[in-house]
Amino acid sequence: MARQRRLNRNTGGFQVTDLTNHDSVRILTQQDGANLNQREIMKISFHGADQGVTGSCHLVECAGKRILIDCGLYQGGRELAEENAEPFGFDPACIDFLLLTHAHLDHCGRIPLLTKRGFQGEVITTAASVELARLVMLDSAGLQEEDAHYRQRRARRRHGNRDQTIEPLYTTLDALNSLDCFGRRARYEQPIDLAQGIRATFLDAGHILGSASILLELEERGRRHRVLFSGDLGYSGRAILRDPAVPPAADTVVMESTYGDRLHKRLTPSIDEFYAVVNETIERGGNVIIPTFALERTQEILYYLREGFESSRIRHFINVFLDSPMAISATQIFERHPECFDSETLQLSKGGLDPFDLPGLRFTRDTAASIAINRIESGAIIMAGSGMCTGGRVRHHLKHNLWRKDSSVVFVGYAAQGTLARLIIDGASHVRIFGEDIPVRASIYTIGGFSAHADQAELLDWHQRTGTPQRTFLVHGEADTMRSFAKLLQNTKVEMPALHGSYEL
Repeated sequence: MARQRRLNRNTGGFQVTDLTNHDSVRILTQQDGANLNQREIMKISFHGADQGVTGSCHLVECAGKRILIDCGLYQGGRELAEENAEPFGFDPACIDFLLLTHAHLDHCGRIPLLTKRGFQGEVITTAASVELARLVMLDSAGLQEEDAHYRQRRARRRHGNRDQTIEPLYTTLDALNSLDCFGRRARYEQPIDLAQGIRATFLDAGHILGSASILLELEERGRRHRVLFSGDLGYSGRAILRDPAVPPAADTVVMESTYGDRLHKRLTPSIDEFYAVVNETIERGGNVIIPTFALERTQEILYYLREGFESSRIRHFINVFLDSPMAISATQIFERHPECFDSETLQLSKGGLDPFDLPGLRFTRDTAASIAINRIESGAIIMAGSGMCTGGRVRHHLKHNLWRKDSSVVFVGYAAQGTLARLIIDGASHVRIFGEDIPVRASIYTIGGFSAHADQAELLDWHQRTGTPQRTFLVHGEADTMRSFAKLLQNTKVEMPALHGSYEL
């Protein structure tokens, strides 16, 4: 994906033609943006998650103000990691407001870098997202520091240059400093006036705790324009959170398209499959490894494990390890924000029951406890991050269980191209973990019904409820997926912006 972005910077753009219900999908380049910047106009530009799935970052300019929607980290291979250090495509010091849709790393992970490079504006998001973003950004800063230290030691061993210094993308101090920019707390459905002629309204996106779609109502020189950002949309009917709110009508829609080319397996059979995998694995004497995202997916799996034990659909007592300090803290944050829960989960909480507690659940924060888990050969469910297996403790558990025929690995979320999770899902016979060649003999399962993202049908339904927008910008999806989804959109002009593409509103 990074190669494609760099290619687009140096080309004149190209057309994707013969799409149903509209003439073309225009892919603009940085040069197009430079031409538009010469004029004083209401406009939007795109600086991340453009023909890619991570790094969300979009900029709206109106009435002399600059409003950034999200500032996320690129995730995937080393090439994408290097993309994070490149210029934003705008001057961070000129940004007046940053509206954060939610606290996933690919939406908030570059905020510390933004402040490090000069941003002094106000970050506005929901109360739950403030707490989660703090957790996510501090965790990311620690990983950035560890990675820089590791690469510096390796470079010194290889080249013998003791003076070489490799700096992290940002530090823990940078992350802490960025928290000073978090200002007003948004409440769903309650408009916030940012400036004369600019109003923002956060709407429940049903994706993770505190997640939002954002409606911007813009007015400049007597002209009004409504821009709706989907953020990441949740999947209706899931546990814990409410379904995404019905979107308002908009002139321009900027929407995610992560699963725009496929349908999820329905939730009920997904839960059935999950319980069956757990029972079968335990009965043949193995462990169940669940690479899981700390936010939402962890809490959802804990919720269904609790239900499985209470209903005896999980037939055996099992030690369940939540081996992720970040996921443990995130679960505690969930418990502090019942205002985000759906009616069923809220009723449990008000009744004094913890929706995320179950028999045999053990939290492992320290490293020694995590290492001790790897001595368990059977009868354990091990939940650890990261969900895409790009880092974290799950790689250790995969190293100790992937080669075992009696164990299972259950993927319950999205895996981007180039990640270890995607390699395993795609059927690799061997993978490299910590420099070792590990054979893949465990049973591998992908259970899509647990996805926190809307699938094609739900995305299409959401878009249809926005009325007849003049234009729809597809972001946060792989290029082929966007093209497939674009063919389904009617009564709107579809755009697939390239990195730093700029458009007049």
